[in-house]
Formats: sequence, structure tokens, C-alpha cells
Amino acid sequence: MREEVAAYGRHLAHYDRWFERCLQRFSQRIRCAAGCSACCRALFDISLLDAALLQEGLRRLPAKVQTQVAERAWAIIARLQQRWPGFDHPFTLNHLPEDQWEVPEEDDTPCPLLDAQGRCLVYAYRPATCRLHGLPNIDEGGEVFQAQSCSHNFPGEDALEILELRADFRTVFREEAHLYRRFAEKVWGSPEVQADTFIAAVPFIDFTVLGARKRHDKL
Repeated sequence: MREEVAAYGRHLAHYDRWFERCLQRFSQRIRCAAGCSACCRALFDISLLDAALLQEGLRRLPAKVQTQVAERAWAIIARLQQRWPGFDHPFTLNHLPEDQWEVPEEDDTPCPLLDAQGRCLVYAYRPATCRLHGLPNIDEGGEVFQAQSCSHNFPGEDALEILELRADFRTVFREEAHLYRRFAEKVWGSPEVQADTFIAAVPFIDFTVLGARKRHDKL
């Protein structure tokens, strides 16, 4: 599994390079910067592969900081368990109807991985959604994968119309799907299993006990 997680970490650099190009091109119109956590306040759902990469980052934090993160994260999990009593290890969401685990737009739960200054404690290991958020994700061919962008960026403009923000998302997303299938094969015993979770659950997922579960296993 470690090989698949490492490959995924290298793959995410595609998103970082795209975002950096956008920042350089539109430095006066994109407000994203270190310490801005306006977009980091929700119960983002991520893939289990993202969760495995986040764990790599968590293990590199000082023990005291890991404990603080776990305490903040468990407070969120405890609240979720009041809504979903069966929300337990491995804390996957896919057995729930999607309309039940979508988070209301007004949710402002701060990510447990933020420090007191609003900076990400595991920035180099952050999930794909964190790297892609803030700007629309539009393929060079015009296909819109994600239309939303941060309201602080390009004020008074329609970012969807800015051609320089586009990239070869179709190819990169296809490669990401391939990496996830390799990961699912290793963890669940089937490349077809899709498993998502919340960032708050990351400190509590034990990948060593998941084993090679088959597709029919309850997620």
C-alpha cells in the first residue's frame, strides 16, 4: 500500500504546478495565500487514498500536535455519530445515501488540521480537493469538472471564462482514477471499490486491519 500512496503523492504535484501557474499569471486577482483558511471550513469528503496520504503527514508531526489534532477530530466524529450511530471504523461514507452525507453550505466547521494561525499542519500531504479548490477546474477542451471558485478570487469576474485557468484535467483525473484502482485492489481486494471518508476521520482509520476485503463487504 505504501507504494501506491507514494505514487499518489507524486501525482498530486500536477495540481500544485497548475495552481502555481495560475498564481503567477494572476497574482493580483487570486487571493489564495498562506494563512488564509476561508475554504478550510467544512467537512470535506475525501477518498480513502487521500486519507492514507494524510496519515503519512500526521505521522511526521510532533506527538503533542498529533494528540491535539486527534482531539479536535474526535469532537467532530462524536457529533457525526449522533447523526449516524453506525458511523464507525473504517468511517467510510459510501454505505450512506449521498444526500445524507453532503454537508450543508453554511457548515463552518474548521478543519482539525489547521493550526492557530490558520495554516495547514500537513500542507505537503493535503488531499486533492484542497489543491484544486479556489479555482474552477475546466479542461482545455472546455469540459467543466468543477465550476465553483473562491469568492475572494477574481472579484467581479467570471472565472469560468478565463481560458488561462484551464488545464489538461481529463488526462490527470484519468491517471488519478487509475492510481485509486491500484490502491483499492491492495486494500480491499477489488479495484472497483469506491470508499470516501471525512478528513476528521483520518487519525482513526487503521489500514492494517482492513485487509483484502471483497467488493461485497459492507463499507
